[in-house]
Amino acid sequence: MFDIAPEFGALLVFIEHRFYGESMPFGDGPYSSPDTLGYLTSTQALADFAVLITSLKQNLSAVDAPVVVFGGSYGGMLAAWFRLKYPHVAMGAVASSAPILQFDDITPWSSFYDAVSQDFKSESPNCFSVIKAVWDVLDDRGFNHTGLLELSKTFRACKTVQSADSLSNWLWNAFTYTAMVDYPTPANFMMNLPAYPVKEMCKIIDSFPAGADVVDKAFAAASLYYNYTGDQKCFQVEGDDDPHDLDGWGWQACTEMVMPMTVSNESMFPPDSFNYENMSEDCLLYYGVRPRMHWITTEYGGHKIDKVLKKFGSNIIFSNGMRDPWSRGGVLKNISSSIIALVTEKGAHHLDLRSATKDDPDWVVEQRRQEVEIIRGWIDQYNKDIEQMWQ
Repeated sequence: MFDIAPEFGALLVFIEHRFYGESMPFGDGPYSSPDTLGYLTSTQALADFAVLITSLKQNLSAVDAPVVVFGGSYGGMLAAWFRLKYPHVAMGAVASSAPILQFDDITPWSSFYDAVSQDFKSESPNCFSVIKAVWDVLDDRGFNHTGLLELSKTFRACKTVQSADSLSNWLWNAFTYTAMVDYPTPANFMMNLPAYPVKEMCKIIDSFPAGADVVDKAFAAASLYYNYTGDQKCFQVEGDDDPHDLDGWGWQACTEMVMPMTVSNESMFPPDSFNYENMSEDCLLYYGVRPRMHWITTEYGGHKIDKVLKKFGSNIIFSNGMRDPWSRGGVLKNISSSIIALVTEKGAHHLDLRSATKDDPDWVVEQRRQEVEIIRGWIDQYNKDIEQMWQ
């Protein structure tokens, strides 16, 4: 969607979220103190955006210029909330892959991992079965030091891992992130990956001969995520390094962004439950705070969103691709004539916001065309309203 700025004669502005990237109010390394991290909240970030946009319009002598905000994932949530909280600053919002309904009990807690599993199962039932079986095998083999040593060699770990949990997490992250970014063209959003990487992972698993070891199969598939380019000689299976720059999200998840998730028996992952007390103790130990389970729905709403937004909301596009597991916590149906849900069956995580390529399938091109048409309608109406004000 960044490609459309020239079409509208628009100024394209990227605003960095405080505590992410280079916008560190207290310098480097603030992630251990609640005294400084208390300033890392979605409401503070939205206020930053409002101040910056207002100031920018004044400095450019463009006070009456219409503003449309865009965002994907957490940024999509912020875009939707910004439109609701600051309608006098932004006259429209495109919220792509924005799971604003992933809180409280609005969305079934197992929906995320059920969706990841369905992505793999739809490509190959055998692929699904292999991944579902590997967790028990890892637990059995990682029971003693000898087993862990052999698993470390299988996983080409840079150093001997200390627990089977590390190996499980390494695989878990590979399959989960790949489901999120199952794009129809090659991309490097999370890692360098080919087009439709879930399909490619399953091809790897299905290419093994009958009776081959499930750990070997799972490792080979996960290597597509971590080493598609083939330049990694060994893998950092253990460690606290954050390759995706999500350190700040850990704090937000321990304060306001509590998204309860479970793993059902139908999933390809081991069954798991959500326990608020355990999460609370972990957050207290790591950050010195306890999570506020219901804060997001108190601050921004979410329950009965169709009835609530129909009465006072307007000019929001919620776009989701059903290959993206976060879509299950998104708005998937139109709420009104100006709060529109655009849903694509094969779309992945905020695919519509990615730059257009010559290999984009027709359904992606059509989705973006619809978004442009809707935005143009918003702007035309906004300009008519401004003209009437000055007559």
